[in-house]
Amino acid sequence: MTPEELWRGIDRLAAKNGLSASGLAVRAGLDASVFNQSKRVNNGRPHWITLETLSKILKVTNTSLVDFVNLIYLPED
Repeated sequence: MTPEELWRGIDRLAAKNGLSASGLAVRAGLDASVFNQSKRVNNGRPHWITLETLSKILKVTNTSLVDFVNLIYLPED
């Protein structure tokens, strides 16, 4: 799994729940900017989200880790 795949999963999870990425962050009790496009790469290197952050967004969306991984690998719309 790559950082890009994780970010794709976050975007899809947000959309599935009728939220923007920043709306998902807020719902999970995170700073609204944590999922901004500008934060996905740091000094030219992909940024990995933490397991704690992933856990928070899965909890507030009532999504299992298996379902999240399935979102990542869905074919493009």
